[in-house]
Amino acid sequence: MVASFEFVVTRKNHELIPPVSETPNGHYYLSNLDQNIAIIVKTLYYYKSESRTNQESYNVIKKSLSEVLVHYYPVAGRLTISPEGKIAVNCTGEGVVVVEAEANCGIETIEEAISENRMETLEKLVYDVPGARNILEIPPVVVQVTNFKCGGFVLGLGMSHNMFDGVAAAEFLNSWCEMAKGLPLSVPPFLDRTILRPRNPPKIEFPHNEFDEIEDISDTGKLYAEEKIVYKSFLFEPEKLEKLKTMAIEENNNSKVSTFQALTGFLWKSRCEALRYKPDQRVKLLFAADGRSRFIPRLPQGYCGNGIVLTGLVTSSGDLVGNPLAHSVGLVKRLVELVTDGFMRSAMDYIEVNRTRPSMNATLLITSWSKLTLHKLDFGWGEPIFSGPVGLPGREVILFLPSGNDMKSINVFLGLPISAMEVFEELMKKI
Repeated sequence: MVASFEFVVTRKNHELIPPVSETPNGHYYLSNLDQNIAIIVKTLYYYKSESRTNQESYNVIKKSLSEVLVHYYPVAGRLTISPEGKIAVNCTGEGVVVVEAEANCGIETIEEAISENRMETLEKLVYDVPGARNILEIPPVVVQVTNFKCGGFVLGLGMSHNMFDGVAAAEFLNSWCEMAKGLPLSVPPFLDRTILRPRNPPKIEFPHNEFDEIEDISDTGKLYAEEKIVYKSFLFEPEKLEKLKTMAIEENNNSKVSTFQALTGFLWKSRCEALRYKPDQRVKLLFAADGRSRFIPRLPQGYCGNGIVLTGLVTSSGDLVGNPLAHSVGLVKRLVELVTDGFMRSAMDYIEVNRTRPSMNATLLITSWSKLTLHKLDFGWGEPIFSGPVGLPGREVILFLPSGNDMKSINVFLGLPISAMEVFEELMKKI
């Protein structure tokens, strides 16, 4: 990208797209798992259609959105606080915010900025509600369609994590695409989240380290404040993933480990080293475990809410960095094995009693999209030429993204202060 060029996006039309027909109103219950992650997840999708104009595509996006909102009517409402003091949805039916915008160049001009995840460029492609002070002032879904001079357009989405986890978001977007193509919904949404109400009385039956408060004795906050944060992706092909698993297995008496466990253990250990934590710095690992198949009974197909449970483990940085890879992988494996129906219900009851969210000091949160097909969204003019996240919901997050047509490779996406990223890159070369 030419240094003197300034990428400008001009937002033109702001519309509210309500459901095409009347939908229920009133308060809609969000479970304790929906309370946990009050953030907006941003993604973008670049399309170029040979068969229709951008204006025709824009009209299809709006029309099919109004149709899919009949099935997903809470998305057309607004987040609020319930009489119990929790986040809920006021089903007003007012609709999703859709913004049309114009870029001052072709997509090729900003290709480098996109591939390097430059936030100052990417953030212009997703609509931010002006003056919003908190999650309650942002609609559950916001849409921006940015037309480029090359004839393509970017669909930029902001989606509330209170409304959807990754699986539910992918099902909503797939349903929207099916509406656009005139197809019936392959997975109709299951909207009743009261099936995940806490127990009465609550029963906290497990330790819940995910909520531990940790003191930043390494003063890492200062590093983040003083240095630029850079975002990078690291590709782990099947051969690299197999090598990590083999290393962990050989060091641990041939105890079986999964790809997720091996990669997570490696990244946690490497990130601690890159951030130069003091050896006695307590560090926490959180990951989002999909509870859909683990709940008894399992959650219904199409469950439209958060079926993930944040699971946590605390140790010292010295314990991770000073031991072989098998040690950190073994910790992750034991944590994964904890996630049972009893543990998840205990976590929901813990939130009910303590009304708290996990603390994020000295924490790494792993979230995996590696099984999601967000990169295949087809509204009728083909799959996106490229797609991906816009930034990360927090500096503590590492995101696993699918890669390759067979989805067997994993793209690891994270942000670190520039000096820490240099160390992290060197550690990645050792695999």
